[in-house]
Amino acid sequence: MVDAVKNGFSNYARFSGRARRSEFWFWTLFTVIVSIVASVVDNALGLTTSSGGGVFQGIASLALLVPGLAVGWRRMHDTGKSGALYLIGLIPLVGWILVVVWACQDSQPGPNHHGPNPKGIDGGYGQFPGQQDRFGGPGQYGQPGQYGQPGQF
Repeated sequence: MVDAVKNGFSNYARFSGRARRSEFWFWTLFTVIVSIVASVVDNALGLTTSSGGGVFQGIASLALLVPGLAVGWRRMHDTGKSGALYLIGLIPLVGWILVVVWACQDSQPGPNHHGPNPKGIDGGYGQFPGQQDRFGGPGQYGQPGQYGQPGQF
């Protein structure tokens, strides 16, 4: 979690690249915890307004807004989607459901047009005899089935 928070702040307004699921969800957990703590402090000091917010909660929300958008944007990139799709979350109910589903998806294997896979793996394409590459063609070891049944070595 500490690495995800450090990464979120070090890439404060970086909307390019990719963010792993763990980075996105740990950042989300961090923002929820900060919001709860700020709300408790506001209530304890009597700084809440009639709308329910407070001074510390407002400051925390403003401080975490841009890095939160950037992490979400990069998370969409990691799944192979445009980062702008993260803004679909602004649509009540349906938008957040879509964003949560997309954020839960695994990383797109291998590099995509947003950068290399942050997991450091290529998705396993073309590593075993007879395996197809990611485009459905023969892998780097020849035609599928050329070496017998899968698992026979």
